[in-house]
Amino acid sequence: SQVLMSLHEMFPAVHAAEMAIRRNPRSWDAWQTLGRAQLGLGEIALAIRSFQVSLHIFPMNPEVWKEDLSWARKLQEHKEKATKTEAMQALAKEATQEPIPDYDFESDEIVAVCAAIAEKEKALSEAKSVVIVSASGAVETVTEEENSATTPDDTIFIRAR
Repeated sequence: SQVLMSLHEMFPAVHAAEMAIRRNPRSWDAWQTLGRAQLGLGEIALAIRSFQVSLHIFPMNPEVWKEDLSWARKLQEHKEKATKTEAMQALAKEATQEPIPDYDFESDEIVAVCAAIAEKEKALSEAKSVVIVSASGAVETVTEEENSATTPDDTIFIRAR
């Protein structure tokens, strides 16, 4: 695992350290190596746990106390500060955005526009124009009456209103 970490192969290094722990769960140096490999992957919380297991097995190891565990805790503090800073910046950004204007949907102008659109739709529905596209590709607009619904030829491709 240590050789793989020196080659910057972190996933295989974690896998190798985990295999070593499965072979000997009481090996404090295997737990320490696993913690270092997990730090290489950015898994700070997992690394701290691995270092704690290593210290539980061999509490008198100054290297784990002074170097590994203290470094991992500093990284965790920096990560928490960065997360808080990002959250504060996101809140500040949301606060600086302009609010959505409140529209009055019952104003006289809106009612007039809706009435005009309704009148236009009513006039179009009374005309009943039909667009006919024949198989030959010819486009033709025909205005139908209520009683007669005839088509120009029998080769209608698309009929739409």
